[in-house]
Amino acid sequence: MKLNLDIQPLNSWINQAGKQPLVIAGPCSAETEDQLVATAHLLAKTGKVSALRAGIWKPRTRPGEFEGIGSIGLEWLKRAKEETGLPIAVEVATAKHVEEALNAGVDILWVGARSTVNPFTVQEIADALRGVDVPVMVKNPVNPDLSLWVGALERINNAGITKLAAIHRGFSSYEKSAFRNEPMWDLAIGLKTLAPHLPIINDPSHITGNRDLIGYISQKALDLDMQGLMIESHIDPSVAWTDAAQQVTPAALADIIDHLALRKPEVRNVEVNDKLAELRSQIDKIDDLVIQKMAERMKIVEKIGNYKKDNNITILQVNRWDEILHKRTSYAKALKLSTEFTEKLLELMHSESIRKQTEIMNKSEAGQAAEKLTHV
Repeated sequence: MKLNLDIQPLNSWINQAGKQPLVIAGPCSAETEDQLVATAHLLAKTGKVSALRAGIWKPRTRPGEFEGIGSIGLEWLKRAKEETGLPIAVEVATAKHVEEALNAGVDILWVGARSTVNPFTVQEIADALRGVDVPVMVKNPVNPDLSLWVGALERINNAGITKLAAIHRGFSSYEKSAFRNEPMWDLAIGLKTLAPHLPIINDPSHITGNRDLIGYISQKALDLDMQGLMIESHIDPSVAWTDAAQQVTPAALADIIDHLALRKPEVRNVEVNDKLAELRSQIDKIDDLVIQKMAERMKIVEKIGNYKKDNNITILQVNRWDEILHKRTSYAKALKLSTEFTEKLLELMHSESIRKQTEIMNKSEAGQAAEKLTHV
């Protein structure tokens, strides 16, 4: 089912002026007027940035941490805009933030991950935006919940905001990895599937938490047909007041952008399209066969479920599951399939097998209970 969002194309509200890809950049936090304005000038000088971003109000996990310079930072942003010509963007988390940002002439607003997670907060922001013609970008929620992300976009859109985009900044996870926030690309792809015309901007700074990985994530985002990047850039990241490790200098930002490969979602070359069509046809046939075999597998699972029921055998046998996992992953590895992919696929099939067998057991118990009731 597709999302019914009334939105305008990205190029109707942000002027890229030939810059590829779209880049929104600036410091994590506006710290001082000199820091912000100097950074803005260096970013504008690269010729690769379409808008200047800066955190004015910073939601922090614990009290006592730097929570943003506050409203005075809006005046610094105005000066940076006047001197560089770059449109300015800030995060808003309350109706008061919206009012102050709009009064200061902020060009683009974004709703942060900590706000997206709370529908009450999003609705308050949406109500403050009603009747206003301003672009709004919505970051994914901190936790991996596509419905919360979709709901926030719908609330903002329902308030009459048609210049709308999503920001993919990754999701929190208990599992430790190389990233600050796990990309969980499947959720971003899920949003793109639901709303094909919704622009999605990738935020590699918050995904990586590490400036050395920004280029890698940026390339992957563009390869997945995301419409742009939001990258944190500071005149001297070593002395940044917040998130120093994930910020890059304007010169480093330009170098990252220069090394990105830009690919097109579609081509007009007949020969290329014919070859793709041929290969996709082969995939379609294999997919049909895979689904057919899955259906055959589940029929056997049903037979096993009935046999277990008749012989009072538990649904789960850990030894059998370990055997499947070991044998199949070894076989898949020999066929050049990744272990991670194979394990996920096996877990999905195993979960569906458990569900089917549980359904068989429950039907049996429900039938016995009904029979007893008829004899009461």
